[in-house]
Amino acid sequence: MRYRLTFVAGLALGYVLGTRAGRERYEQLRKTAQQVAQNPAVRNTAESAAQQGREFAGKAYHVVSEKVGDRVPDSVAERVRHLRERNTNGTRTDDDWGTGNT
Repeated sequence: MRYRLTFVAGLALGYVLGTRAGRERYEQLRKTAQQVAQNPAVRNTAESAAQQGREFAGKAYHVVSEKVGDRVPDSVAERVRHLRERNTNGTRTDDDWGTGNT
C-alpha cells in the first residue's frame, strides 16, 4: 500500500509541476530528447545493444530448445519454424521482434 501511495503522490507532483512548466518547457524537453536520439554516438550504442540482445536471445533460444526439446506444443514449434524460415529466405530484413532496423 505504501508503494501505491508513493506512486500516486509522484504522479500528482509530476502533474502539478508539468502544468506549471507549461508548453514551452515541454517543447524544450522534447527537442532535447530528439537531439540526443539523433546523435550518432547514441544511435551506434543503441544498435550495438540491440545486436548483443539478438545474439543473447539466439543463444538462449538454443539452450532452451535443447532443454525443452519435444515438450513444446506443435503450434508453437511450427510458428518458430515458420519465422526462422522466413528470416533465412530473405523476405524480411528485421528480426522476429521488429527491431532489426534500429
